Amino acid sequence: MKPYSLKQLASAMNGTLLQCEQGGGDLVVSTGVSTDTRSIPNGALFFALKGENFDAHNFLAQAAQSGAGALVIQDAANLPADIPAVLVNDALEALQALAKWYRAELGIPVIAITGSNGKTSTKDFTKNVLSQKFRVNATLGNLNNHIGLPLTVLATAADDEVGVFEMGMNHSGELAPLCEIGQPNVSIITNVGTAHIEHMGSRAAIGLEKGTLARALDADGTLLVPSECDYLDDFRASTPAKVIAVGDGSVRAENVVPGEAGSTFDLVIDDLGSIPTSIGVAGKHMVSNALLAAGAGAVLGLSLEQISAGLQTAELTSGRLRQFQSGGVTVIDDTYNANPESVIAALETLANLPGGGRRTAALGVMAELGDHATEAYARIGQIARDLNLQLVTVGEEALTYGSDHHFQTPEEAAQWLSENTTSGDIVLFKGSRLAAMEKVMNHAFPL
Repeated sequence: MKPYSLKQLASAMNGTLLQCEQGGGDLVVSTGVSTDTRSIPNGALFFALKGENFDAHNFLAQAAQSGAGALVIQDAANLPADIPAVLVNDALEALQALAKWYRAELGIPVIAITGSNGKTSTKDFTKNVLSQKFRVNATLGNLNNHIGLPLTVLATAADDEVGVFEMGMNHSGELAPLCEIGQPNVSIITNVGTAHIEHMGSRAAIGLEKGTLARALDADGTLLVPSECDYLDDFRASTPAKVIAVGDGSVRAENVVPGEAGSTFDLVIDDLGSIPTSIGVAGKHMVSNALLAAGAGAVLGLSLEQISAGLQTAELTSGRLRQFQSGGVTVIDDTYNANPESVIAALETLANLPGGGRRTAALGVMAELGDHATEAYARIGQIARDLNLQLVTVGEEALTYGSDHHFQTPEEAAQWLSENTTSGDIVLFKGSRLAAMEKVMNHAFPL
């Protein structure tokens, strides 16, 4: 975070300074902000968020003792003595307002990324590509919601030159305020699937919500979308920005050769040329994610060589098709999350990997499908059978996949897998976060 006086920050939040009689308003805040008393950088601004099941105002003394330089509060009842504070109407709204103000102060290009699948992988590719030329601040972990995005924006340092911000949603109307905070110059929509359809009601509603990132752009902006996305024309019609369809347009991959550890291809960008490139993660959908990142690099003026180098050296966040060996078995860790489209993409990746061993997909439940769950499980089960994959499922609801072997507990599944796989086999693990399929994986195939 750039250095600002507490007085400046309070003004940006429309707050009132408290306990600043001894010059506390002139306190310079440069170490950022925090919402967690367990990890407050010394001198940082601590936001006392209040929700249905928690109230950080109960921990103001702890925040002060942990090194906070000042507090942002909406209730002064528990305010410790001798620490500057800013009183606001709502601490979360103040956090968001400060992030929006700071984003405008930064004056750097921002790439915003959303989609039903592939947000984080695309963010990882994009960050590494742009890092070949710029200093980049990008979303850490899953800090992509109404709290996480403001924290990410406010973590942007004074010498950062580009922001790469992931934006997530699971209800209608959630992306618009994120775009107001992030103010993107380039938007990437990775795809439109059925994640969160329980809350959204239909895929059309999901497409409309994802299109918020297109509508947030002005005529100087650029939208990047896979050419195979069936909402591409809708997005194009909704924005004044330049639209680049990657895949079979001006940014594309030719002569793609899939392999066990990734894919090689010729990266073609019409205005720049062609260059042999590779990515270190398997899957056709990962090539698409890489192309979106390549397009962002081209928009920001990188050379073809810089873009290729960024793709080749990118390391993806854990749990996204990471591969490792355990007792001769190839294990594919795609445990971070799951929805129908991402599961199907993972199954196709598993089926297309080289090698002669048995292919097993160990799947857990998929969350937030609502009335669409039965059809989705049945469809995925049939796809697994069509691909000649052995299907192992874990958990009550996962029984509806129609699997070859079903287990109620992670321990039972792990024991069966460890006893019924041999050297040369390939096992994929995938499920929603609540499925915790990494527990099955780690018990069956310890590193």
